Amino acid sequence: MTRPVIASPSPDVAAAAAERLAALATPPGALGRLGDLAVWLSAAQGSVPPRELDNVRLVIFAGDHGVAAHGVSAYPPEITAAMVRTFVMGRAGVSALAKAHGVAVRVLDLGVDDELDGVPDDVRRHKVRRSSGAIHLEDALTAEQTRQALEVGATVAREEIAAGAQLLLSGDMGIGNTTPAAALVAAALGLPASEVVGRGTGIDDAALEHKTQVVQQALDRAGDRVDDPIDCLTALGSADLAASTGYLLEAARQGVPVLLDGLMAVACALTADRIGPGAAAWFAAGHRSTEPAQSFALAKLGVEPLLDLGLRLGEGSGAVAAVPVLRGAVALLRDVALLSELLPDPGPDA
Repeated sequence: MTRPVIASPSPDVAAAAAERLAALATPPGALGRLGDLAVWLSAAQGSVPPRELDNVRLVIFAGDHGVAAHGVSAYPPEITAAMVRTFVMGRAGVSALAKAHGVAVRVLDLGVDDELDGVPDDVRRHKVRRSSGAIHLEDALTAEQTRQALEVGATVAREEIAAGAQLLLSGDMGIGNTTPAAALVAAALGLPASEVVGRGTGIDDAALEHKTQVVQQALDRAGDRVDDPIDCLTALGSADLAASTGYLLEAARQGVPVLLDGLMAVACALTADRIGPGAAAWFAAGHRSTEPAQSFALAKLGVEPLLDLGLRLGEGSGAVAAVPVLRGAVALLRDVALLSELLPDPGPDA
């Protein structure tokens, strides 16, 4: 099936931004990747120099996963609902980082295995189902639930953009979510489970071996359905991962840059690029996760992470931690003097 290609950030604006970068009163190449980021943001915004990033918005997609009941995580599934409440209170790890860096945070329940009584309706109104199927035994979702979750993600992206978002971030919360995320990456890249499965929240060697077997069983069960990215989400994903995919895909279609977090966001970005070829041009990666599947997916997307801090918290924390780097890149291309402003014009007879 041929899928419509998503237009890239403006190459003409990128060329103009690169010209300005070369004209700054800095040695050639001295700004390194900060210069590259500034050019990318200029192209994404259609503006040279780029505009300040004063409206950055993170959406955390929460959901439970059937595989969490099968020994693939160091924590029980009940933690997911407890963490959603913690996000609402503004007391999670990413909440602290977001407050420090001026990032708006929104959390949505797509598939938490709890009714979340007392949690604001805005958090719960997009729920697709309670938990997703155990992917080594059954499909994660029905085809209709996959479509619904993708549309939720797209709707949320449009809402955040309408609220003025200049940069979108995607976060995750769900015990066991590195298992379906690793399966999505393996399926997309044709890799065996043994190459992509990591320790998630910190499982021991025996649990790691079991988790690898679970992912391989899921891949074998899905068979050639993984060739279609939407069928792949149905078989191996989850409601929260499908919604995150729709969110990233819509951001690219709307021409809004995205800063990715760890494995879950990057697995969804890889899936979004399969659905809408060219979407990856709108994505930057906040940090390198400790999960091996993330590195494989980043390489496929052609994206190099900005930070490598050993983070494995999830929640969008690695992306939020990298926001100051992007703001710094913008400031450099906006505010550094041009060399021509410092040197007098010698005139034609000099």
